[in-house]
Amino acid sequence: MAGTGTSGARSAVEWLVSVAPDPDACRWEWERNPHGVALLPAGRRWDVLILPAELGCPTLDVLIRLVDRPGPVLADFGDARVGFFVPPGTATRWLGTGVRGAGAGTWIVVPYPGRRAGAARWLVAPDGTGTLTDAALLELAMHEAAGRLARERGADGG
Repeated sequence: MAGTGTSGARSAVEWLVSVAPDPDACRWEWERNPHGVALLPAGRRWDVLILPAELGCPTLDVLIRLVDRPGPVLADFGDARVGFFVPPGTATRWLGTGVRGAGAGTWIVVPYPGRRAGAARWLVAPDGTGTLTDAALLELAMHEAAGRLARERGADGG
């Protein structure tokens, strides 16, 4: 699911670097950084809602059943957290226990599209068209995923 074709990766790169203060430096960082990541500012074309993987992975599973293609989704080093790219401004309005928001004034570690990096990896790579996950749909998917987790824990006696 994370991979994109060559032309898709190229357009995804252009979409991502469009927010960079210096797009050429961003491309250089992706090409030469041994980790294959660059720092990009959130809050311009997207915000990122960051969930613990315990909830984020099941939420992504629900989203994939609901829409043909969700917006970009990142996993951090060790897959401890999952970040969903949502419309700008979402992070400042989001209220949710355990959910962190990266919006205006914050920076995120972004791997090159289509490449696995040590610090982060794409679960759903950007498609280059600007597709983002609708925040209301993400919230519904989170509720469904949380309900499933609660039922599983109840069934396990934990």
